[in-house]
Amino acid sequence: MNQQYRVGNGYDIHKLVEGRKLILGGIEIPYHLGLLGHSDADILTHSIMDAMLGAVSIGDIGRYFPPSDPVYKDIDSLELLKKVKYLVEAENYKINNIDTVIQAERPKLAGYIFLIKEKLAEVLEIDVDQISVKATTMEGMGPVGEGKAIAAHAVILLEKMSK
Repeated sequence: MNQQYRVGNGYDIHKLVEGRKLILGGIEIPYHLGLLGHSDADILTHSIMDAMLGAVSIGDIGRYFPPSDPVYKDIDSLELLKKVKYLVEAENYKINNIDTVIQAERPKLAGYIFLIKEKLAEVLEIDVDQISVKATTMEGMGPVGEGKAIAAHAVILLEKMSK
């Protein structure tokens, strides 16, 4: 790879269920439902990881952290994000900026956006202003709009590190 910049795109969606915590960007959001998944099901963090891995063309999170592996059962996705950061750095790239959107009918997320940005910036060792986190609804359409799921999209720009 000799490109100065690389762009990656990530997406994740999980079903909302009883008996699980709702974790987005490493922050627990008070809600009566949580996301179903093998790990903590943090779809925002998962979409960022897939964007990072895709930008350097080294696969996806399923390749590195398969849901069939009991080691990853209920794991904190921020721990996985740290590992993906090191994989990207091993390819000689660093994060320029990240743009994300969470699609959720409920709960309202506006009060948690800055906390999420702070947590992700801390784990990724970047400035808070390098991360955009937005939330939107689906206007009642589809599984997200019906309150049955939450989805997240992420786009990342990586920059070649100087040697």
